[in-house]
Amino acid sequence: MHRKSAVLLLSSVSFLVIVGFVMLVSTCVFSAQASEIDGYREAKRQAVSLVIGIGVLWAAAMIDYRFWKRHVWFVLGAVCFFLALCFLPGVGLEVNGERRWIGAGPLRVQPSEMAKIAVAVFLAYWFSRYPDCGKDPVRGFLLPLCIVAMPLSLVLFEVDIGTTAVLSVTSLLVLFVAGVDWKYLSSVVMAGVITFLGMLSYAPNRMERIMAFLDPEEHRLGAGFQQWISLMALGSGGMSGRGIGEGRLKMLYMPFAQTDFIFPMIGEEMGLVCTLLVVLAFITVAVCGFVIAFHAPDRFGALLAIGLVTCICLQAFVNIGVTTSILPNKGIPLPFVSYGGSSLVMGLFAVGVLVNIFRQGRGPEEKREWVNRSRITPRGV
Repeated sequence: MHRKSAVLLLSSVSFLVIVGFVMLVSTCVFSAQASEIDGYREAKRQAVSLVIGIGVLWAAAMIDYRFWKRHVWFVLGAVCFFLALCFLPGVGLEVNGERRWIGAGPLRVQPSEMAKIAVAVFLAYWFSRYPDCGKDPVRGFLLPLCIVAMPLSLVLFEVDIGTTAVLSVTSLLVLFVAGVDWKYLSSVVMAGVITFLGMLSYAPNRMERIMAFLDPEEHRLGAGFQQWISLMALGSGGMSGRGIGEGRLKMLYMPFAQTDFIFPMIGEEMGLVCTLLVVLAFITVAVCGFVIAFHAPDRFGALLAIGLVTCICLQAFVNIGVTTSILPNKGIPLPFVSYGGSSLVMGLFAVGVLVNIFRQGRGPEEKREWVNRSRITPRGV
């Protein structure tokens, strides 16, 4: 399994990217952001992001993953700086009451996508430098938690609760794998639940989403509208779908059909078979990522791989859960599939790092066999 994990990982990601781009071309003309002059503007932007992402994936696969360990404080500081720029007038961009982007004109960057990488790198660095600190309440719990809380707080103040939840759960899983005492982790979980309930009392729209999740039919014309339309799209597609480009509910019925709710559009046009293949692809990404982590040459590589693959697959689970009404509505994209340049580029960067960890984890005999087959000497192996 380990020998084929990188091939399976790249094949699954390629499948997801292709499906996502095909669906983006099919839906972008009907999106609210579509230009009257060029309805395929979003597809063209995604194509540019894909080219950049492929280059980033290749570079990350070539660079020794320990490079990020040596520059962890610079990476974390730069990400916090970019997150803070979201609140700076003239630089930060407010969309739908949320300040998640920086840039100007067509150039937009979402720093919270970088935060996912930075948090995974930092936690892997910390618990590889202090491998036996799991029982220490200060060095093994409070200090890393306080440092991670800085980017998490900035993401939370952007009103990006979905990304904050994904980062929080990813951090807890890495802490658990690193050997942190479960008593400390349970206290964080309790504090997070209390904080979440407190935020609901100060955000009526969040409570409406919870109520819509509990009774989607009752709120189908209000807070539960997206999920209700999503279920209709998944149901109307049947086994084989209506056909690519033949979907009806994307025609200004489904808000954000090209981003957060692209999964039901896949179900409507490509059918149940394709949606199950998408789910299977993410399961394959998860299995390959954990196999790579188990065969990593050091503790830093193992924890980094676990953090990256958890962040990707947990986000996919949340998105699919929302669009199938298993979870309350959260604005979070489907990795590699939804429209979004920052999400695509950072996702491919994470895959590149996983590939490099895989390459570094090869044994001497496997290494010689691979070099003889490829007739090239891989850098970083």
